[in-house]
Amino acid sequence: MDYASSLLGLLPGGRRTPGLKELLSAVSKYLPPDQVDRIREAAEFGASAHKGQKRLSGEPFIAHPVATAAILADLHMDADTLVAAILHDVIEDTPTPKDQLAERFGKDVAEIVDAVTKLDQIKFKSREEAQAESFRKMLLAMTRDLRVILVKLADRTHNMRTIEAMTPPRRRAIARETLEIYAPIAERLGLYRIKLELEDLGFWALYPQRYRVLERALKRARGNQKEFLKKIEQQLQAALLKSDIAARVETREKHLYSIYKKMRRKRATLNEIVDVYGLRIVVNTPDTCYRTLGVVHSVFKPMPGRFKDYIAIPRVNGYQSLHTTLFGPNGVPIEVQIRTEDMHRVAESGIASHWRYKSGEEEDSVQHMRAREWLSNLVELQEGGSSEEFLESVKVDLFPDKVYVFTPRGEILRLPSGATVVDFAYAVHTDIGNRCVAAKVDRRLTPLRTVLRNGQTVEIITAKGAMPNPSWVNFVVSAKARSAIRHYLKSLRRTEAIGLGQRLINQALAEFNVSLDEVAPEVLASAVAELGMKDVDELYEKIGLGERLAPLVARRLLPVPPSEAGAPATPAPLAIAGTEGLLVSYARCCFPIPYDPIFAFLSSGRGVVIHRENCVNVEDYRKHPEKWLPVSWQTSPARMFSSEVRVEVANRTGVLAAVAAAISSTETNIDRVSVEERDPDTSELVFELKVQDRKHLARIMRMIRRMPDVMRVTRSIAAHSREDRPK
Repeated sequence: MDYASSLLGLLPGGRRTPGLKELLSAVSKYLPPDQVDRIREAAEFGASAHKGQKRLSGEPFIAHPVATAAILADLHMDADTLVAAILHDVIEDTPTPKDQLAERFGKDVAEIVDAVTKLDQIKFKSREEAQAESFRKMLLAMTRDLRVILVKLADRTHNMRTIEAMTPPRRRAIARETLEIYAPIAERLGLYRIKLELEDLGFWALYPQRYRVLERALKRARGNQKEFLKKIEQQLQAALLKSDIAARVETREKHLYSIYKKMRRKRATLNEIVDVYGLRIVVNTPDTCYRTLGVVHSVFKPMPGRFKDYIAIPRVNGYQSLHTTLFGPNGVPIEVQIRTEDMHRVAESGIASHWRYKSGEEEDSVQHMRAREWLSNLVELQEGGSSEEFLESVKVDLFPDKVYVFTPRGEILRLPSGATVVDFAYAVHTDIGNRCVAAKVDRRLTPLRTVLRNGQTVEIITAKGAMPNPSWVNFVVSAKARSAIRHYLKSLRRTEAIGLGQRLINQALAEFNVSLDEVAPEVLASAVAELGMKDVDELYEKIGLGERLAPLVARRLLPVPPSEAGAPATPAPLAIAGTEGLLVSYARCCFPIPYDPIFAFLSSGRGVVIHRENCVNVEDYRKHPEKWLPVSWQTSPARMFSSEVRVEVANRTGVLAAVAAAISSTETNIDRVSVEERDPDTSELVFELKVQDRKHLARIMRMIRRMPDVMRVTRSIAAHSREDRPK
């Protein structure tokens, strides 16, 4: 084990890898001797298991897990976490089974190691899918034990410190993943020190040239800034002493990646970024924080609109502090943070600052509760969707929340910047979001897509039987809302697809005078297996979605070969009621309505698309006769349909209002209106209306024709539409 404990590997920026000796020295300061012995035993076990293995840098492999544990020891983590960190690659990279770890080091350690283990042995369609699935497993394991992510973050931190050994493409890929996923997770959990290191190392690996240029420029600017800040620090210390406030004032330097992001966001040079340095004031109590703020504002004038009270309303990761920006000497802005010692500890170490184990019980802190609340939402996000979709949702949800709004009971909800009323509804509860029909913001009815602002009070109005609108996905910003809407619609769409698939297969079988009930179960089971489906419902779903053609499947289900089945019968057309839901859609190129002669086309992934028979796009469909469907209207379709009417009018003041009033007098809703000018004397008004059927539309058109300024009324003739052309 000597080679592991004496290992010292040089890292980017001159840091050195701590060995076992340094690790044991660090843990002995806060853990009892028997726990220190467990950590030594784990290191010896890991060294033996990894014997002969080397890292890309050439150093013995055990150096990495020991260094990972040393990072966690700096956060004063418990012995189980440190043992798991030392053994976190044992299951993946050695023949050691999970049961052996559980027997020797305990079930908790084995579970953490298993959760951290990567999924390299699973075959994926793409590298992106593998990364997303690995990330999904890790996040879901976190919901059971938060120590999983702490080990993973420490593992990533040490890998970033030693990333020089990798090839440039691999280095850039890992750096990008670190900046997009792991650094934001560290911030979300309040692990500020780890977040800063991951960001700076990620910046160094992804953009080495930019890092070097910025670092050199910052070093040149550092001398003058430090002298400048020292004078301000002395002035503030003197004012605080005069007010009998015991405080520690320290200079706070912004890290490189933070400065780089600000330069990019503001499109500014380094010389224009004046708040590269700031001040932090640490006091004893929250009450003293506010007194200190008063003293600071009496010495230097505060900048309007730049004060934030994160003590009264903490950030989502539990961070608390007062932030203010002052006009310093010569008008130079100075950022100041004011907090207590406890707040400072939380700001630096996040959930790790509360991780104490006494008699095997975890202290249940506010920090843990917030972290667990966020993690529990991940379970909802991962339901019913691909790994890549899940990863995209979590990335959206990782960035800091900025909007604080109130429920009618006065509870505060934190939402992402740009959040809408629908985001709020889903934040309250998924069922509230699914049944949301209207909302009041500050007691006034408001559209569901309204973007919320800080301090507003939101009340959601629900209705029994209501369901999410597919268009909501276009404007919600929170991952929870987007995932819940997609999940609900996928479930609904599947049910509808199965029903439609059964109707389509029955219709196809009717050509041969056979019904689905007459098909033997073993024939159906054989067809399902032959087509690679899990069950018959999946077969119906694929047919309903247009991914399998009903006529071809029907021929496979016939009790005798089609050639012997006799002359095919004329199939009964599929009856369209207008209430089929998501799987029957109406082409927007020709706006079919009840009693129009119609034509249906089976579109892959969209189900049945209905067109008028005289639609110009039907020419394209003639080339795919296997996807045609005979369809007809039910006697009384039970919904309103969109239709488009073009009205040629003389250019007169108020003519648009007059035509709209005439349409409204027939109890018809206008969805959309546009004006196209033909020449100086005439214009064409295009109305999209909601109508019941052809009779209703004819009544509207007659009403418009009677108007004096109307020269011509026609129903829109379809032009080619990309949306509705065959796929």
